[in-house]
Amino acid sequence: MNGMTMENGLYISDKALARVRQLMEEEGKGPDHFVRVSVVSGGCSGLSYKMEFDNVERPTDQVFTDKGMRIVTDMKSVLYLFQTTLDFSDGLDGKGFHFLNPNASRTCACGESFAV
Repeated sequence: MNGMTMENGLYISDKALARVRQLMEEEGKGPDHFVRVSVVSGGCSGLSYKMEFDNVERPTDQVFTDKGMRIVTDMKSVLYLFQTTLDFSDGLDGKGFHFLNPNASRTCACGESFAV
């Protein structure tokens, strides 16, 4: 592990965890894979979330573990994502994955972009 390991910075809900594990299995991802989340410029509120599976930690990565799932982000994104929970909704709104971010001052209707 190259990056610094920090506890209790990023979280994953039970529903999101179940869905991530299902997707990892469907895509043939092994136990060395983790969820990489980042914040990128764009979207109707100025910043957007990006999420993908990865198995290579970078030297400046911030590594969090919640419910046995590693969630990794970069140094810049951690400032926007600290204390955020990755959630999943399979209800009628059909949102899928979304982020419950206490740092966001406003979010757009689609829930995929935000401002601080």
